[in-house]
Amino acid sequence: MSNKDVYIAKMKLQLDELDAQMSILEARAEEAKEDARAKYQEEMAKLREQSKLAQGKLDGMKSATAEAWDATVAEMEKYRDAFVHSFSYFKSQV
Repeated sequence: MSNKDVYIAKMKLQLDELDAQMSILEARAEEAKEDARAKYQEEMAKLREQSKLAQGKLDGMKSATAEAWDATVAEMEKYRDAFVHSFSYFKSQV
């Protein structure tokens, strides 16, 4: 398995774990009071969008050329870090 494949598998695992944690938080948010629930649902929609963007970037990495690999990794990590930061903030609010 190449370094590229290892990196992609590792990143996919991280994103899948975040998605699973989001599902747990989403269930907890549904138990919140009605006024808070609307806010949580709005924030969860934003997180789902960030997840889609990160997954899309990950899918794009599979076809990245060797010349573009370093730039692609840097961009993927930027997407992942933004997603993790937003998720952590949301988690602290629930």
